[in-house]
Amino acid sequence: MASDSAEPGIGAVPPWRGRRGAAIAWCFYDWANSSYPTVIVTFVFAAYFTRGVAETPELGTGQWGMALSISGLVLALLAPILGAIADQGGGRKPWIGFFTLLSVGAALGLWWIEPDPRFILPALLLVALGNAAFEFGHVFYNAMLPDMAPHSHLGRLSGWAGALGYLGGLICLGLCLVLFVMPEVPLFGLDKAMAEEVRITGPFVGLWFAVFAVPLFLFAREKPRPFKPAGAVRAGLASLWQTLRALPQHGQIGRFLLARMFYTDGLNTLFAFGGIYAAGTFGMSFEDILIFGILLNVTAGLGAFAFAWLDDLVGAKTTILVSVAALTLLGGAILVIESQLWFYLLGCAIGVFIGPAQTASRSFMARVAPAELRAEFFGLYALSGKATAFLGPALVGWVTVMADSQRAGMATILVFFLLGLVLLWPIRDPQAR
Repeated sequence: MASDSAEPGIGAVPPWRGRRGAAIAWCFYDWANSSYPTVIVTFVFAAYFTRGVAETPELGTGQWGMALSISGLVLALLAPILGAIADQGGGRKPWIGFFTLLSVGAALGLWWIEPDPRFILPALLLVALGNAAFEFGHVFYNAMLPDMAPHSHLGRLSGWAGALGYLGGLICLGLCLVLFVMPEVPLFGLDKAMAEEVRITGPFVGLWFAVFAVPLFLFAREKPRPFKPAGAVRAGLASLWQTLRALPQHGQIGRFLLARMFYTDGLNTLFAFGGIYAAGTFGMSFEDILIFGILLNVTAGLGAFAFAWLDDLVGAKTTILVSVAALTLLGGAILVIESQLWFYLLGCAIGVFIGPAQTASRSFMARVAPAELRAEFFGLYALSGKATAFLGPALVGWVTVMADSQRAGMATILVFFLLGLVLLWPIRDPQAR
């Protein structure tokens, strides 16, 4: 485990020492890649597939969810292995470059997905490939964090990058809506009868991702190490096996990954079912849900930015505890209110704590992961975010059906938050003296 000697202690943050340009370039990769989950996975292309490509919206929703689940399973199985291999040499940037190209290529391919059930399988394959590549790239991107800033500023840099990611995703979404989706005559005279105004969002996201990822490769430096594929694979697999066997000796990291597994499952389930809950319980239209989703992302970005200072001042662990506790309380409140106005207000308040819960988790892992095994441990970090991804949605669905109540089903999300809090509470804070 990383030594505490590099930490200044809570409440004592020295001036920044390091290359600011490299840190800014690193942050812009969050701006670049957030376009993919925002436009394709969450808002525009997901709606197009379920309503325009699939045979029925219900069947399309199930197919879309299955594709994302498979990509998540692939990530969970392979991320620790690839992280271990990357730690044996060659650096993280080549891996980021490879998975960025895959994700960009998959986004470009969405242009050829016409509004016809014949394109169901190609669409699902492209989305699953692009989503997995996006997630894999993030594993190695996260592993670069400790090299981009002094330990005293890891929380701030992680929070700033997260905030920039939310902003970049929203601006890309806004441009897609204003330039292509909403106008009567879309840019370039695209044919709405063939859904070209929606299909063009794939190439637009791919171009956005590719252009804004460039600064990372130009300015974010890392020490290159020779990479011998055959030897690296053997050494990486051996290292991962040794790490898994020795994980009890890294007790703090193991407990943190377990805690994160539960509260991240709660967060993912909240995102997956938030729109369904809004429509079913409050009768919100698709346009209302879209506006609410945008507001949620805005407040999440503001929260990530504002809490970035708190992370360095009082510790990443405290930041996570405050955020998850607030999510639990606000989530409980939103389950008992009846007013749509209060739903908006409490939902935006929830967004404020979603961002720091995610970015402080990244900075916590960056502080405790051994330097020589950083990508490997961030692979395990990715695994902890996907290992039980099926559990939250399954529990919400089962309780909703058994109780015949969306409110009862959504209440199960609070259990995941509470389990995360209980497991995180006794963990030693690496920033505490």
